[in-house]
Amino acid sequence: MEIGGQYDAKKVEDEIYKLWEDSGFFNPDKLPKTHKKPFTIIMPPANANGNLHAGHALVMTIEDIMTRYKRMRGFKTLWLPGLDHAGFETQVVYEKKLEKEGRSRFQMEPKQLYDEILQFTLENKKNIEGQMKKMGASCDWSREKFTLDKDIVEVVYKTFKKLYKDDLVYRGTKIINWCAKHQTSLSDLETEDIPKINKLYYLKYGPFVIATVRPETKFGDKYVVMHPKDVRYANYKDGQKIELEWINGWVEATVVKDEAIDMDFGTGVMTITPWHDAIDFNIAEKHNLEKQQIIDFYGKLLPIAGDFAGMKITEARDKIIEKLQTKGLVEKIEENYKHIVKACYKCQTLIEPQIKDQWFLKMKPLAEPAIKSIEKGEIKFIPAHYKKIILYWLKNIIDWPLSRQIVWGIPIPAWYHEPKCIPIKDKEGDVKKCKHIIVSKTEPKCEFCSARFIKDNDTFDTWFSSGQWPFITLQTTGKNDFKNYYPTDVMETAGEIIFFWVARMIMLGIYTTKKIPFKNVYLHGLVLDSKGQKMSKSKGNVINPLEIIDEYGTDSLRIGLVIGNTPGTSLALDQNRIKGYKNFANKIWNASKFVLINTKDYKTSKKPVLSLKQKKYLKDLEKLNKEVTKLMDDFKFYVAAEKIYHYFWHTFCDKIIEESKTDLNSKNKESIQYVLLEILLNSLKLLHPFMPFITEEIYQQLSIKNKQKCLMIENWPS
Repeated sequence: MEIGGQYDAKKVEDEIYKLWEDSGFFNPDKLPKTHKKPFTIIMPPANANGNLHAGHALVMTIEDIMTRYKRMRGFKTLWLPGLDHAGFETQVVYEKKLEKEGRSRFQMEPKQLYDEILQFTLENKKNIEGQMKKMGASCDWSREKFTLDKDIVEVVYKTFKKLYKDDLVYRGTKIINWCAKHQTSLSDLETEDIPKINKLYYLKYGPFVIATVRPETKFGDKYVVMHPKDVRYANYKDGQKIELEWINGWVEATVVKDEAIDMDFGTGVMTITPWHDAIDFNIAEKHNLEKQQIIDFYGKLLPIAGDFAGMKITEARDKIIEKLQTKGLVEKIEENYKHIVKACYKCQTLIEPQIKDQWFLKMKPLAEPAIKSIEKGEIKFIPAHYKKIILYWLKNIIDWPLSRQIVWGIPIPAWYHEPKCIPIKDKEGDVKKCKHIIVSKTEPKCEFCSARFIKDNDTFDTWFSSGQWPFITLQTTGKNDFKNYYPTDVMETAGEIIFFWVARMIMLGIYTTKKIPFKNVYLHGLVLDSKGQKMSKSKGNVINPLEIIDEYGTDSLRIGLVIGNTPGTSLALDQNRIKGYKNFANKIWNASKFVLINTKDYKTSKKPVLSLKQKKYLKDLEKLNKEVTKLMDDFKFYVAAEKIYHYFWHTFCDKIIEESKTDLNSKNKESIQYVLLEILLNSLKLLHPFMPFITEEIYQQLSIKNKQKCLMIENWPS
């Protein structure tokens, strides 16, 4: 077939992708026998709750570049694709869908909600797979995994049981971040610190003045806390009792001295609400103080609030202050107090700390081996400064709340005994008693009584399953993949989830397999809009990569996402930029067309005699190959792509091809044809990882010796 006309990506791309799939070369088992040394990337599983966005397009591009490059270098490459059920995030997306339909998840049976979300997710999963193919992803679809696959869930349960057996998982009553809108707990990583301006109220609490922005939490306050070194309160003794008038009458307050108090805030003295504040909770735990719930899990005041019971806390605040003012208990009000509050990262609802039974994972024992591996340099971070960032977080890590009070996800395999058994003695006189929490997939039986065990209704934080992704995928492909491909070579993902995901994969990977999960971590930045702003639906600035592909072709988008995009930094994606690379694709097409037309009659089996200039051209090309190879090995794809771009356009097209136009009718025609074909084929190989569709289409039309079935298994020019 002769190359002709303008390049039409729409006509070419689907056919080329089918050619690749039919070749079988996405599967490492079907690569030529010369491909021996393994190279592995486990794809970060995209959330199966919508379409691919610009960030996904960047992931697909960078990982496909790595994969195609290593495949051409003769590696036995495995790029394993997968999708994530994405627990809380997917349920939030589906709740918005329900709201539009006038429905609520709180009016649905759990099974109905689960089944609906499952259907929704499976439809999105199929759609996203098609979009990944549109991006040119050369991953092995025969090994694709989904976080809710039965075999994946089995390994998640196995890990949980091992953690429980090793006393690293525990059920604890602790203070947690609670989202009243979504009715679930959240880890610290799932909350956002947002600036707020509120009134700061100075309230008279007996002989003291306390400062608070939340008078609605103060109904149960009966401990007044001050720093033991604060000379202003030296006359008050730890444990001293004081009778005082408060919101709903007289209370007995107890003085507590604790070094956690900031003497410079307010008056240096405060009352504590252990149920609704993490600092207060820690003080109460330290001094064995009572804790009382004031606000329910829906953000409404409980009966302890008296006349205010049942009111939303936002509505009650001013009314509570009015009552305190009538009692003469308001010293002053600071109108514009600036402070930071926690909010749910999905809905921006202010977090209400609550005390609740949850499953927790002890993180320090998991973090220690991870820290050692990173400090020893076993895992390389690109860019390098992320090493310090992850180490700081790991060294200051806190326990991870694993439970989520949502339907969508992997159920926690735990059972609770109700009522508790009475301990009994065996024949030897040893006391035996029931374990009141049992980690098991199926309902256990009590050996001491007829009472049933009750199933835990919570699900795992989705990051618990995805935190096991590198080893869990390779253990469940039904092949010998874990032995052959683990540890993996590269984990490529967004820098913003280094704590959410990367750190947890390292910890759980080392704990479970005794090996690091990956040798390199490549962290890309955000893809922003053309003005450098973060994309969001509310701003209306979301760029749909599929629309760009439809307009400019996949290759133009891919190289536009890479050139100038250094790892760890954000990229402003301007459609004019992509349009410019469409012009480059046309340049590649037209230059190739010129070479093919003018080398139709080239049939010389021997290498022709070359002029000094032609030898220099090939020598310069050899130098370029070495430079690009070094850049690719150093993960500097953004520089490599730019070098190839400039060489092809300004050296090959503007200089070499232009010069050849006047010499193709001379007696040196064969040497000119040879050089043109050599440079074109070499350039197609260099460009292929970045612009796979157009290069493969041109390659298929080349008449050359030892031609492979696909360009993607040609030898890399180095």
